[in-house]
Amino acid sequence: MSRILAVDYGKKRTGLAVTDPLQIIANGLATVPTAELYDYLVKYTQTEQVELIVVGEPKQPNGEPSENLARVREFVARWKKRQQIPVVYYDERFTSVLAHKAMLDGGLRKKARQNKALVDEISATIILQSYLESKR
Repeated sequence: MSRILAVDYGKKRTGLAVTDPLQIIANGLATVPTAELYDYLVKYTQTEQVELIVVGEPKQPNGEPSENLARVREFVARWKKRQQIPVVYYDERFTSVLAHKAMLDGGLRKKARQNKALVDEISATIILQSYLESKR
């Protein structure tokens, strides 16, 4: 089987997570500068079998689109125009809050919890795990 990859798209940094080949568990993959995201994903998908990309759909708590949604849609449009791997959106509301909670629950020290790149990667993992659970 092939993997499912999740993207927590940010203005400066983007968190990435990926499943195991059996698509059971989501694991953090990396946090990359958003300007390098497209090239990173192209290289990754050339070496790993990825059947689907789940992109976090940024919404405000009331369900309205957030300001980042336009950038996310622009990236997805570029991807779909040039690549064959399908993309789906998945609601990413509260993933940053859940990521901080997971870091606290995991016993990470304050310095580690302030690492925004780690928060982005954990957020992508939460998006992916939530997506997997919604499909079961």
